[in-house]
Amino acid sequence: MKTLHDLEQIIANRANASPESSWTAKLLSKGPEKCAEKFGEEAIEAIIEAVKGDRAKLTSETADVLFHLLVMLKSRDVALADVMAELERRQEQSGLAEKAGRG
Repeated sequence: MKTLHDLEQIIANRANASPESSWTAKLLSKGPEKCAEKFGEEAIEAIIEAVKGDRAKLTSETADVLFHLLVMLKSRDVALADVMAELERRQEQSGLAEKAGRG
């Protein structure tokens, strides 16, 4: 089973491909704003499926969300390792305390 780190590497490799031959390269060539827009579209589709209660479609849309999240991060040179480190940091305190600290 591939991990998110594996997918991050695949996205990095495809970023160097021709936009005519790779969806990832094509999306990245349109800039961070387009990557963010596509991530948002996929997130909304996942929300819709969660509300409808269709597990299969929610699973599929969630895969799209994760993929497009990693593409968006790549578009801004944010490493998944940095996101994971932030999650680890947040685990050191309660969720309520962490949220209050974000102000």
